[in-house]
Amino acid sequence: MDQLTPWLFMLPALLLFLVYVIYPITQSIAYSFYEWDGIGPKIFIGIQNYIDLYYDPQFWTALWNNILWLVFYMLAVPLGLGIALFLNQEVLGIRAVKSLFFFPFVISQVIIGIVFAWFYDPGYGLLKIIVGVFGFDPIPVLADETLVTYGIIAAGLWPQIAYTMILFLTGLNNLHPEQIEAARMDGAKGWTMLRYVILPQLRPATFIAIVVTVIGALRSFDLVASMTAGGPYGSSTVLAYFMYEQAIFNYRMGYGAAIATVLFLIMLIYIAFFLWRMLKDERG
Repeated sequence: MDQLTPWLFMLPALLLFLVYVIYPITQSIAYSFYEWDGIGPKIFIGIQNYIDLYYDPQFWTALWNNILWLVFYMLAVPLGLGIALFLNQEVLGIRAVKSLFFFPFVISQVIIGIVFAWFYDPGYGLLKIIVGVFGFDPIPVLADETLVTYGIIAAGLWPQIAYTMILFLTGLNNLHPEQIEAARMDGAKGWTMLRYVILPQLRPATFIAIVVTVIGALRSFDLVASMTAGGPYGSSTVLAYFMYEQAIFNYRMGYGAAIATVLFLIMLIYIAFFLWRMLKDERG
């Protein structure tokens, strides 16, 4: 009976997880093998949706943009750590400063997208004023096919850095003071203290920060939808928005499910890799 008690407590959560997570994932994978408009009968077509994806240039554009999101979004982890280390001190007014850094985390992604769209506006945006001070012409960030993705990523980094900062601040508050005092007695300080004493204790927070950042990069949708709707000419679309566009606007539910399956596999592989690395480091 003692062995069954933990499972009985976990049973409600497991049932919710199966119904709202596992079942939708398996259902989405199953739909990817059908041609379906979401209303009429489903027609089994095997892997044809995946073949169509391979020959769809818009899919490769979306995939490349997701890779860019993954690469540059990871900047949120070291930047969040740096800000957390700066804020983790007892000085006058630090709470007010912390609230300023917390602020982006509580704002809706759609609001952030609208604010940054105003910021980038080449007619009256703040960016125009800033570059004008240095004598440069306005930069149409959201209208330039080569710059638009980087502009949206920069908008996404603002709240993501705040999120990782919160995670690292929580980790810093749970450090073992005995280890820090022992390291100080041995003469450790600065970078040595950070590398050999603080960062090893922040591994759980670092892992969570990496996982949520990867998930945030791969499911990037709100900012793309609110700032460009995938434009100009589909150059800023990502897999999540491409899936939405195909399934909702083009009535290709099976094709959208195939895109969702690819996105899920990328996310699964990426997170599994970091989980494997973390477990390997801990065992080592």
